[in-house]
Parts: sequence; structure tokens; C-alpha cells
Amino acid sequence: MAEPAAVDRGSSRSLTQSVVEQIRSSIVDGGIGPGDKLPAESALMAHFAVSRTVIREAISRLQAAGLVETYRGKGTYVLTRPSEESFTAGPEQIRTPEDRLQLLDFRLGLEVEASALAALRRTPTQLAKIGAALTDFRSARNKPSEAVEADFRFHRAVAVATNNRFYVDLLASLGPAMIAMPQTRLLANNDDGEETHFSRVAFEHETVFDAIGRQDAQSAAAAMRTHLANSRARLARRPG
Repeated sequence: MAEPAAVDRGSSRSLTQSVVEQIRSSIVDGGIGPGDKLPAESALMAHFAVSRTVIREAISRLQAAGLVETYRGKGTYVLTRPSEESFTAGPEQIRTPEDRLQLLDFRLGLEVEASALAALRRTPTQLAKIGAALTDFRSARNKPSEAVEADFRFHRAVAVATNNRFYVDLLASLGPAMIAMPQTRLLANNDDGEETHFSRVAFEHETVFDAIGRQDAQSAAAAMRTHLANSRARLARRPG
């Protein structure tokens, strides 16, 4: 392991983050490879000149990131080398109709389970936030830009109601670009077909909201699956 860099002695949190970053850098640089065992706690304490508490918190953070695993009686081992780039699926990554369809496939795997967890874990305040986003979406029938923003807030509010920060972080990283808005709905003077489309999407959102409100996890998952599968089918039918 490389020589430790100078660390900010101002707080335990900054010490812990410094240790995390240095161990992570050693893994990225190849100084410690997948399958390698980290030094014992006492050795890490001496190496970084920090307390046992700091080392244990740093290891906990590395475990949460999926970089290491601790086995009782055996020690802590490196699992994988972290990616140099953060996950992102912003507008610059979603360029083609096929990209949008693949993103919906991904969301099916993510948001169906999130809806079930939200039904089980949501608080009254979190449910109210989902309902507020739904109300904003209904009010944006003839305002495509506002509809996209409200649609995203609805899905993000469901993620928040899981009370699991990883769902929230991932949805936030996708941003409003994840909303599969057919091009025709971005035009003024929507025709009757687009009015029907909007009503169907609003109804699908209502079904998700109602199931989460009843704390019915199975129905919430089914409602979200139906909504996203329908969104994919609608998008696939659009020329280009």
C-alpha cells in the first residue's frame, strides 16, 4: 500500500474519508488487486495513524461501495476494482430511440421493486409528496415541459419513499431525461390521440399512488410494471 497522504485532523469524518480515498486509490492503481487481503486493523491503524474506530468506519464504507468484503476470522478482501467513471444516463447518453427503449428496460428492473418497497416503508409525508407530484402532472396536461418535470418528480418521490438512498441517488442521476416523452407530445395543439395518451399515463400514475397508499406492495409493483411496460410499448410504436 502507498505511503499515506497527509490527512485533515479536524474530524473523525474527514479522517475516515481520507482513509477510504487512499485505499480506493490503491485498488484503482493496482497496488491492491481483486482477491487480495487488506492488512489487519492494527496494521492499518499504524499505517494511517488513526484510531480503530476510523478504520472500521472506512472499511464499512468500502463494503457499502462493493469494493471489499470482510469474512469473520479471515480478514477483509478486495472484491473488485472501482470504475473510473460515475454511472450516468443523462441526455448526452440517450440519443436514439433504441437508447430510450433500453433505458425503459433498465427502469423496469429498478422501479418495480422500488414501488413495492415504497408501499411497505412510506411515511405519510412521503405519500403526500407522491400525491403532490401526481397533482402537478395532471395540471400540466397542455404544458409538455412541466409535465416532464412533474412526471420525474413523481417517480423520484416513489424512490424517496423506499427510504433507501441508493434508489434515490440512481433516479437523481438519471434526471428528467429518463422520462420517455414521445416527440408529438412536445408539440403545441395536441390531437385527440395525444390527449388520450396523457389520460392513460395519468391513470397509470394514479394506480401506482393508490397501491402505495394502501401499503399493498404486490399491487404497487404490478402497477409500476404495467406503467413502464405500457410506456415502452407506446414509445416503440412511435415512428423514429
